[in-house]
Amino acid sequence: MMTTISYGNEHSTELEVGGRSAIVMDANVGRVMYERNIHTKLPMASTTKIMTALLAIENIPLDKKVKIHPEALGIEGSSIYLMANERIKAEDLIYGLMLRSGNDSAAAIAYEVSGSIEDFAKLMNERARKIGAKNTNFTNPHGLHEEDHYTTAYDLALITREALKNPTFKKVAKTKFWVAEREGHKYFSNKNAILDICEGGDGVKIGYTMRAGRCLVASATRGNMQLITVTLNNYNWFDAATKLLDEGFNLYKPHALFDKGQTITRTRVLDGKNKEVSLNAHKDCVIPLTKGEKEKLLTVIDIPGVLHAPVGKGQNIGKMTTYLDGRILNTTYLVTNESIEKRDYKDKIRDFFGIKKRVSLL
Repeated sequence: MMTTISYGNEHSTELEVGGRSAIVMDANVGRVMYERNIHTKLPMASTTKIMTALLAIENIPLDKKVKIHPEALGIEGSSIYLMANERIKAEDLIYGLMLRSGNDSAAAIAYEVSGSIEDFAKLMNERARKIGAKNTNFTNPHGLHEEDHYTTAYDLALITREALKNPTFKKVAKTKFWVAEREGHKYFSNKNAILDICEGGDGVKIGYTMRAGRCLVASATRGNMQLITVTLNNYNWFDAATKLLDEGFNLYKPHALFDKGQTITRTRVLDGKNKEVSLNAHKDCVIPLTKGEKEKLLTVIDIPGVLHAPVGKGQNIGKMTTYLDGRILNTTYLVTNESIEKRDYKDKIRDFFGIKKRVSLL
């Protein structure tokens, strides 16, 4: 099936990628660069484990020796062959989860974090909602088929974008080979061919069940731009993902809008020892743009006209929103670059006599 990537208002290119749904998303600001059925709810097989890994990293110290719950054993499909009551580092469980796609590792993580599969699924869904994945529902940590276990290409890209902000997850996802600290079944090889066939490939996660088909979440970084692609139920998963990523990098180029800490504007401070405070961008902003889009950007700053002392350093004061053709591309908070104390009685007396002295000299 022929599908089209459109960029700007004047150009398009055609790609034959197949599959039920697919997306290309920028990892920095979340711009959707390509879409096909991205809000269709579908099973996602072991790409589920992206969320499982993120929650494991966030909730278990990597060097903790996890005692394996007996109920985590005997899960069908891929396995790292855990044993009941075995003690294994959380880090090894996470690598076994992502590289070997161990379903028993997923279950062991669920029991360690939440005490049960059901409670861990609730935690997964809570985290998904916070990320903005509103059309996702998890019922298990591994992705084996259940009717109420589903996501969308868009939601899965959002979840992956959030996970890639975590340096540990990013490191795990692109690791090709890992040796666990255990006796037997300790060698984990990454099954994600994106690491080898795609320039700048960051890996991430593959998945397969009979019902879900071949599912792939892939990422690549070239220069200072990182892209995420998701393709669900796609027989030619690696070929499709590589084409989508290559075309995304070909059509879009990174545009540095501002840097973290860059002063964007200033605002007045009433009754403060300083009368103004600088407002800085709280993070870098690099936006992928096609040819001719830079001139169409519109950035709107929304801050109070005046602040009242005291003001703390790093205080969130307002935001600036960047639009392209009326659609929001990015929102960045503006924070104060210094603390400003409230003027006390002595400051007011000093100011009064300073002004009086200056007036008498005129």
